[in-house]
Amino acid sequence: MPMEGLEKAKLAVDIMAEHGGADIALLDIRRQTVVADFFVLCSAESTPQLRAIVEHIEQDLDARGESPLRSEGKGEGGWVVLDYGDVMVHVFSSDMREYYHLERLWSQATTILRVQ
Repeated sequence: MPMEGLEKAKLAVDIMAEHGGADIALLDIRRQTVVADFFVLCSAESTPQLRAIVEHIEQDLDARGESPLRSEGKGEGGWVVLDYGDVMVHVFSSDMREYYHLERLWSQATTILRVQ
C-alpha cells in the first residue's frame, strides 16, 4: 500500500537526522501550490555526506515501495532534489541552502517540523 505524503516526509526527516543532516525543515506547501504537498529540506556538511543522505532516503523509501518520479543533481553541485510526487526532498550543501533559501521563497508555507 502506498505511503501517505506526510508519512513519507516524516520518514525523510528521520533519515536526514540519522545521517547528520543539519537544519532539517518539513514544510506544508499544500495551500501555496499544486507542485507537491510537502517540502523536506536539510543541509549537509560535505558532498559525501550529501550523497549518503540522498542514498539512504532513496533506499529506505524504495524498500517501502516508494521510488522518486525523478531526481536532479548528483551532489557535486551542492543540491539534490528527489521528487516523490506529493513530497519533494531537498538536500543542500550549506552554501547552496543559503543561496536558494527555499524557506524564504515559500515563506507562506506552514512549518510542520524543524530540527536544528
